[in-house]
Amino acid sequence: MKFKKYVDMILEAVVLSLLIILVLTVLWQVVSRFVIGHPSAFTDELAGFLLIWVGLLGAAYATGKKQHLAINLLHTKLKPENQLRLEVFVNAIIIVFASAIMVVGGINLAFITLYLDQISSALKIPVGLVYVVIPLSGLLIIFYAAHDIYVLLKTRTVTSGTSHIS
Repeated sequence: MKFKKYVDMILEAVVLSLLIILVLTVLWQVVSRFVIGHPSAFTDELAGFLLIWVGLLGAAYATGKKQHLAINLLHTKLKPENQLRLEVFVNAIIIVFASAIMVVGGINLAFITLYLDQISSALKIPVGLVYVVIPLSGLLIIFYAAHDIYVLLKTRTVTSGTSHIS
């Protein structure tokens, strides 16, 4: 539990910092374009890259806080023991998706763009570094989903009276 709180705290700080940088970047773009009359060349690209990072890391953070989008119509119709099974199943599906698509696919995408030496036009940085956030977010989502399964099963064990906790 302490480790999850630590991860939450770091992730919250990173997402908040990136969001502040994103807002300042867009604000500078507006000022340089309309006040100074000479638009900044790098801000468009930086804002796009920051938006990708904020979106993906924010999705991982929302998963950890259980604030992600969910349709719980089926969940509310089930008996409590089936609700638990459904929650574990949903988290297992999340782990499979994040593993296959985000981690494996994201690593492949980052590796290919780094291997092909794709460089961003304005910032002149490797595009693969931007894509590294995909597997990173996938790993965070896997961590949060696995933690949720652990808590669900631990809670069930404790409440069912089969726990042998000393």
